[in-house]
Amino acid sequence: MTAFLTGLLHLRRGPWEMLATILIALGVVMLMQPFFLWAYSWSFLVTLVGTVMFIITSHFPE
Repeated sequence: MTAFLTGLLHLRRGPWEMLATILIALGVVMLMQPFFLWAYSWSFLVTLVGTVMFIITSHFPE
């Protein structure tokens, strides 16, 4: 956990890509669930933020 937080603070690719992937997966889960309208409403934005974050962080150093 400490290495993950250190990687985030030092703008390393691995932890930021993992966070972006989690956001993309969360957005897809929010899109497919049938219970909460607010989650469905925010799902596109969460998926979009995760996708843009993944594109940006793919240019970070290893």
